[in-house]
Amino acid sequence: MECKVFYHDKCFDGACSASVFTRFHRECVKSVSAYSYQGLVHRAGALFDEREFSDGENAIVDFKYSTSKKVTWWFDHHLSAFLTPEDQADYERGQADGSATMRKFYDPNYTSCTGLILDVAANKFGFSTKGLEELRYWADIVDGAKYESAKAAVEMAAPAMKLTMVIESTQDETLVKRLIPLLTEMPLQQVLDQPFVQALLGPLMERHWAGLELIRSRATMERGVITFDITDHPTEGYNKFIPYYLFPEGTYNVGLSKSSFRTKVAVGTNPWTTLPAEKLANIADICERYGGGGHARVGAVSFPPDCEDEARKAAAEIVAELRGREVTD
Repeated sequence: MECKVFYHDKCFDGACSASVFTRFHRECVKSVSAYSYQGLVHRAGALFDEREFSDGENAIVDFKYSTSKKVTWWFDHHLSAFLTPEDQADYERGQADGSATMRKFYDPNYTSCTGLILDVAANKFGFSTKGLEELRYWADIVDGAKYESAKAAVEMAAPAMKLTMVIESTQDETLVKRLIPLLTEMPLQQVLDQPFVQALLGPLMERHWAGLELIRSRATMERGVITFDITDHPTEGYNKFIPYYLFPEGTYNVGLSKSSFRTKVAVGTNPWTTLPAEKLANIADICERYGGGGHARVGAVSFPPDCEDEARKAAAEIVAELRGREVTD
């Protein structure tokens, strides 16, 4: 029997979560003979296709909740983990009657889903987390935007940060699936040194610096909110800390970009802002109004690739709201 692991694609924490879950399941549950992987992305429309779930076990990590009876494991830490109130009610019923207590886990207090899985696996199933300290450390830093500075985040000296760029930028659907088994078996530098990763790294670094210059040429800041629109230069990803590298004094960032599968409104809070937390907007709440979601300090809204005007309208409304907060605060 197979366990199919669905993970947040183009996301370092998503890949680490899938790797940690696999190792925990293999060592502690021991109910299957093989594992396969499928990435999930936030996009307009349905996020899950029932036909994609296997006849064996199915796990979803670092992604929204599914009510499908075929899903046997679920771990998430996002504030916007539930697409609808009905989804949340389904989860809560499972917790109340005990049917999902041991296999579905949600805690938005965790910085990374990797950390959530490690703690649940250790505390409830006796999983040994020895040797996985580096993975948890960097999953927390990357997913929690806990870099020491915008310079460190953009110039990417650490192996984990280079791996994050590769994971977020690749158009090769097999790359992350090849990385997942390695992330819990070797140090991150050794993963980065794999020939199939190194073959991508050089060109991606060149694109990264080109992306920085493109955003530099488009970005402006007014009343603490950095904005830019690069939808005319389709990209599969860019370093989300570039706006704060260019405008360290900015509080929020609203960026419009376009990829092969969506037009995206990315909304974020400067991790290095000096404003107290109670004065900051809840980004997840704002994005949820437009069908998106995320964390308290970072989120996004996805539109179909051909709905740029609709995305621009949403972005303009979000910018106006955030600039209004800057004035009142």
